[in-house]
Amino acid sequence: MNEKKIKANRSIRALAVSCVVLAAVAVLQGCVPLVVAGVGTSVVATIDRRSYGAQLEDVEIQRRFGAQVSDALAAKTNVSATSYNRWVLLTGQAIDDASRAQIEQIARGIPNVREVINQITIGYPSSFATRANDALITSNIKALMVNRKDIAPNNVKIVTESNVVYLMGLVTESEANAAVEVARTGSGVSRVVRVFEIISDDEAKRLSPPSTPPPQGDKSSNPN
Repeated sequence: MNEKKIKANRSIRALAVSCVVLAAVAVLQGCVPLVVAGVGTSVVATIDRRSYGAQLEDVEIQRRFGAQVSDALAAKTNVSATSYNRWVLLTGQAIDDASRAQIEQIARGIPNVREVINQITIGYPSSFATRANDALITSNIKALMVNRKDIAPNNVKIVTESNVVYLMGLVTESEANAAVEVARTGSGVSRVVRVFEIISDDEAKRLSPPSTPPPQGDKSSNPN
């Protein structure tokens, strides 16, 4: 199989796994996403603590990252960039340290990026079975979070790579701890890594949309 076919197959497999994750998250979050018009495209804006402007920036950061990774570099890496409130998490595999560093340099050079967390490992690309299992782990953790009163699933972005779970979001310290506790109980999880941006309780109240469940201890009912 030549290099072009390998890359095409890799893209198809990655798209299939992404679709599984997106479908699972949409069902588990229990909210209706909004379609927001962008420049030459449209994006789905979720209900979380980011402004719609920040969500658009996150989409644009990820788009630019994909566009700037050359074919030659893509042949030596299997990397995903996840942007949340302009913090970029890099996950996946690179065949050598030079490729890993080059990917990070690309991410840091994208406009509006505030922070880059490089979690790329050195090695060969993960298999389709591994990626499918990662998608299942992500959806399972989302399901576990739905029943919690001390954290809103909408405020936590979950990225799973080779059984390692990365948690992103704008959360308070107590919410972060609760999310980590939930993620650690997920079936097949080998490790949990916090990539949260910690905010105060006052900031959380100010940024939370009306659909966010009340914090633990509040006896009011959850509208979702």
